[in-house]
Amino acid sequence: MKTAVYRKEHFNAAHRLHRSDWSDEKNQSVFGKCNNPNYHGHNYDLYVKIVGEPDPETGYVMDMKVLSDLIKEHVTNKFDHKNLNLDVEYFKDMNPTAENIARVIYDILKKHIDNRYDLTITLYETERNFVEYPAG
Repeated sequence: MKTAVYRKEHFNAAHRLHRSDWSDEKNQSVFGKCNNPNYHGHNYDLYVKIVGEPDPETGYVMDMKVLSDLIKEHVTNKFDHKNLNLDVEYFKDMNPTAENIARVIYDILKKHIDNRYDLTITLYETERNFVEYPAG
């Protein structure tokens, strides 16, 4: 009787899509306005999906307060109102695309969530652009 539960969170962050090993012309050609040297920002919506068996005593798959606290401590407190390229260690050498941000969030949270649960991250960069990791 596997059940999925979701926690929605939100954070605002700036970034620049850029590869230092590419020329300015190639970066501009590939990343366009997302390569703005002065950065640009997004209002990200984050959905964390946990799938597992409900506990027979509590009825919870996972206590949502615990999940909320994990997300806040390990993700939103570190990403919200930050420049991802400059302020977040994970992106010092990684291009902060939505795909990479979702993967980093997954890797961060997976360390703190019991292996009996399946974890999926869905990250909306805009209302119309979003990614899911891992893809299912």
